[in-house]
Amino acid sequence: MAQVLAAPADAPARRGHGHPWLTLLAVALGVIMVMLDGTVVSIANPVIGKELNASISDLQWITSGYLLALAVFLITAGKLGDLFGHKKVFIVGIAGFALTSLAIGLTSSIGMLIAFRVLQGLFGALLQPAALALLRAAFPGERLNMAFGIWGAVMGLSSAAGPIVGGLLVENVSWQSVFFINVPVGIVAVIVGLWVIKESKAEALSKIDILGVVLLSGAMFCLVWAIIKAPSYGWGDAKTIAFLAGAVVLGAVFVFWQSRAAEPLLPLSLFRNASVSIGTVLMVLMAFAMFGAMFFLTFYFQGVHGLSPLDSGLRMLPMSAGMIVASPLAAAMLSKFGPKLPIAAGMLITAVSMFLLSRLGLEAGYVQTAIPFALLAFGLSPVMVGATEVIVGNSPESLSGVAGGMQQSAMQVGGSLGTAVLGALITAKVADVLPGHFAAVKIPINAEQVDQIKNVVALGVAPVQPGMPKPVAEALTQAAHQSFLDGMHFGFGVSVAVAVAAALLALFVKAGRKTEGAPVHVG
Repeated sequence: MAQVLAAPADAPARRGHGHPWLTLLAVALGVIMVMLDGTVVSIANPVIGKELNASISDLQWITSGYLLALAVFLITAGKLGDLFGHKKVFIVGIAGFALTSLAIGLTSSIGMLIAFRVLQGLFGALLQPAALALLRAAFPGERLNMAFGIWGAVMGLSSAAGPIVGGLLVENVSWQSVFFINVPVGIVAVIVGLWVIKESKAEALSKIDILGVVLLSGAMFCLVWAIIKAPSYGWGDAKTIAFLAGAVVLGAVFVFWQSRAAEPLLPLSLFRNASVSIGTVLMVLMAFAMFGAMFFLTFYFQGVHGLSPLDSGLRMLPMSAGMIVASPLAAAMLSKFGPKLPIAAGMLITAVSMFLLSRLGLEAGYVQTAIPFALLAFGLSPVMVGATEVIVGNSPESLSGVAGGMQQSAMQVGGSLGTAVLGALITAKVADVLPGHFAAVKIPINAEQVDQIKNVVALGVAPVQPGMPKPVAEALTQAAHQSFLDGMHFGFGVSVAVAVAAALLALFVKAGRKTEGAPVHVG
């Protein structure tokens, strides 16, 4: 397989075409749209639930359906870029993402909203691996870390700014506006991308490994579906075990086929470099700790504290401000010291942040949340930038799309695992402590009632009924919120352990071998 990327010979020469930093700008516009959408939706969920009469399960599927489509299709989408051109795939992804955002904003049915979110996830899968591959092709080796650092800053800033933007839009316009905002951003991104980005693709690839696509998609679907549904099925339920077993079997057949296929979807030679393999695991662990924990902070702010969507977003402002500084700084540290120490230090800082979040009380003020959020920015940045550089920067250029898909898949699987596993643990903890907290406020509750309300309390909601006497309602709210807090503390404690484990794993990462101006070999 050729180890080079080819640009079309007849590509017109124009000012700025193919310029690395302008390419980064074009890629950043697409990333902004996707990352804003990811966190804006969580702010809009409570309002969507009220206006569309959606259940908690429906609201979870607004996120889960998107993540499922994204996770299943990412690696295949990366391969499509390697084959047909990363620019083409990137532009199609942006246009499709913007159009599905418009469709979501126009729908009045929760079922159609979820369906369009799934379609949006497919388009998001197209543009994210292509974005990383375009950066890989545009920047020389010595500047790739800085490019990934700025990319990480944009990614982190957009993600962290989402709650603020979402809060402003939901409070002052409508929940639909959080999706409509993607339309003008998408239009600008398409125009800039068409003008600036230079096409790149692998010369020697001639076809898609159809069987590989089917096997990998099936394995990813079974895995992510089992993770998403386990909280409702139960982790020991036969359906959960069946889907997990299906993921293992399909995954094993996929690996066997990849060792035999002439043009494999995911060449196993990528994993001969231990750092690429470790980098992938680190992305899973980082996303597990981050997304799993962040999911429940929204309910803490809005449910327990009663904050508005905007005020909830402002509580997370220190993280977004920190990302602006932390990601470029992380890139500089990675260039100077290599990936091992910065990534390990980043995960330890993340562990400290999670520990501080596990100490939050019912009346925690702005400063008490600002400190761990700022620390989180400086903890996650070296991991996001470093693991991305290790995975994508040290893969062959002809496989940069697949490597980008693998990096993004690791994040999505980790995020889904974190949300599902921590959600199950938090719910179980809430069920365990509910009777004690209800007894403390002299409200009797039996096992059947605990089972009925535990899922609601695990989302920070007190099961107060209309017309309930005020003293009873206040006592019930206190018991419910304290139970939720115990569950959240337990979840953050698990995140601390995951972050420490990731820090130890990072000590085995080594910088990949790079030869400037020559192919990048793995193994």
